[in-house]
Amino acid sequence: MARPVSDSIPEFRRRLLRWFRRYGRDLPWRRTRDPYQVIVSEFMLQQTQVSRVEPYYRRFLESYPSIEALAGASAMLVRESWAGLGYYRRAENLHLLARRVVQEHRGVIPSDPHDLRKLPGVGRYTAGAVASFAFERSAPAVDTNVARVIRRAFYPSCSGKALSSRVWQTAELIVPKRGKTAWAFNQGIMELGALICTARVARCGECPVRPTCVTGRKLDVTLEPSLSAAKRRRRGPDPKS
Repeated sequence: MARPVSDSIPEFRRRLLRWFRRYGRDLPWRRTRDPYQVIVSEFMLQQTQVSRVEPYYRRFLESYPSIEALAGASAMLVRESWAGLGYYRRAENLHLLARRVVQEHRGVIPSDPHDLRKLPGVGRYTAGAVASFAFERSAPAVDTNVARVIRRAFYPSCSGKALSSRVWQTAELIVPKRGKTAWAFNQGIMELGALICTARVARCGECPVRPTCVTGRKLDVTLEPSLSAAKRRRRGPDPKS
């Protein structure tokens, strides 16, 4: 793998962490380390805007405050609680996950990404996100926003099948080893992709990591074709692979 220049990684981390601690949004799922609440948020955020998720997230947790409460609910009631959020397969998988955890793990959600990926609806991204955001493990979590940031920062001229593998390997390389710092780093790189390094426009003049970014250092930046406003604020799907 063609790795990013190793000397740039510490500065990339420092700049990103400093920016996130100052400008990161105060979102309800960022105030908790409860693995159940984190999983609920991650399932809801798949392909859905943050602004739409927030009220559903609060109402869902009021209806099902624990994984045991969700596991004991009927499939029909869970679907009704999800009504309006769309992509109902997510609700079905979340309900199946709750039942699996209660039946096979005594209600304790696994902390290891490998074990998390055995649960319904949990792919590589969600496993890393839950491990990092709930258990503060040093695990990479690559959603659409993170993949875009890494590609533009380190591999702007690369494409094809090898790119996805390279992005994941780089995410694993650059995530800090300390759990609390890894939590902030993963949240920060997602935030950067959602707010600054967006699909439609890379706001390089506002980017905190521009000095360490290959794309940001170029005067003339060519971006991929524009996406709709709704799509560029969404997270990509998390296929189980």
